[in-house]
Amino acid sequence: MSDDSSSIRFAGAVCPIPLSDYPSVQLAHGGGGRLSQILIEGMFAKTFDNPALEMLHDGAILGVGGSRLAFSTDSFVVSPLFFPGGDIGSLAVHGTVNDLAMCGAKPMALSAGFILEEGMPMEDLWRIVQSLQRAAKEAGVSVVTGDTKVVDKGKGDGIYINTTGLGIIPEGVDITPLKAQVGDKVLVSGEIAVHGIAIMSVREGLEFETQLESDSATLYPLVEKVLAAGGDDVHVLRDPTRGGVASALNEIAEQSKIGFLLDEPSIPLQEEVRGACEILGFDPLYVANEGKCIAIVAAESADKALEAMRSDPLGKEAAIIGEVVDEHHGRVYLRSRVGGMRVVDMLSGEQLPRIC
Repeated sequence: MSDDSSSIRFAGAVCPIPLSDYPSVQLAHGGGGRLSQILIEGMFAKTFDNPALEMLHDGAILGVGGSRLAFSTDSFVVSPLFFPGGDIGSLAVHGTVNDLAMCGAKPMALSAGFILEEGMPMEDLWRIVQSLQRAAKEAGVSVVTGDTKVVDKGKGDGIYINTTGLGIIPEGVDITPLKAQVGDKVLVSGEIAVHGIAIMSVREGLEFETQLESDSATLYPLVEKVLAAGGDDVHVLRDPTRGGVASALNEIAEQSKIGFLLDEPSIPLQEEVRGACEILGFDPLYVANEGKCIAIVAAESADKALEAMRSDPLGKEAAIIGEVVDEHHGRVYLRSRVGGMRVVDMLSGEQLPRIC
């Protein structure tokens, strides 16, 4: 180790993560907030630097034989394995095909890697595998390859799943976080924070008048309608999973060097979710979603894109929640219900571990 305690040298390189602050991995490094960003951009992106990776999109865009492919991978460690509205199997499919959809790509195929813990009930495994297959069929993809490993009892928490997806981007579609422009409108396809609160309701034993279920779902059919309605005016797509809407917009703001101004009364939010967030001390803007889409669209096409969202069963509660502004570049601001303004920064800690 060098004299500088903030870094560690290996193979002639210097680790960019400040060891004086974080000498070991924290839960927050996987939470989708500020520490995740530091880890990904400071260590992984710099180490594996290449043109496809540097975009830090939801998937890599690869040119192959005159076509453009989207390629994405994701790992799922959600706890509990079964939750209202889904399970780790369906979630693994939805999470990956949605990352492809956020690149504007039609999902084509998946791989599935299973890390199983010794002693896991075979009945639970069968239930998860069947759920994964149903979700893949509904998404119009096949699981074409995979891998299975087993770890010692007590070292795997039942099952972890990794899925990798491949999709094809239609001609003329060009979605990238760098395309957000001043004047664009920010759309969200429905009520936010549902998935995270559904998971936490199980963990914390919360009860509601009606059962709160995860929003986990396949988004490409909705995205296809938005792209057809908005065309080139659809600039950015993002599914606000870990870190929620706040983290997703902060990432885009930093990449595009623009600012966002959100309107709190316009943000769709179930009363049960609002109440649960108040009980648990959560800000719904930071809570994970698994079946919602953010679209940043040129102002002149925003209403058409909104109508397209609302025409899809998953987008009935879609709304325009803000706009891109030529102020506070790299930052997100919120106009509150009472008219005040506050900064919506990246989450610095871990609000909801093991949420996906």
